[in-house]
Amino acid sequence: MESHWRSIFKSLSWRVLATMITFSVALFLIGEVDKAASIGVADTVIKFAIYYYHERLWTKIDFGRFSRAGSEHV
Repeated sequence: MESHWRSIFKSLSWRVLATMITFSVALFLIGEVDKAASIGVADTVIKFAIYYYHERLWTKIDFGRFSRAGSEHV
């Protein structure tokens, strides 16, 4: 199982990368920095929250997990 802090930091690191991608695509399509930044911020806030809860849900699912010894499924 992962700690809440680990899930938060994983979410943050992914969101930084994903925000840069969203901003870049929006800037390319729209050509306005302020609008691209607004899209990037909105995307980040919404998807950060969704990703965090998605990660926490998966900590409750045993599918694909192995025991500490690594030889048997949980």
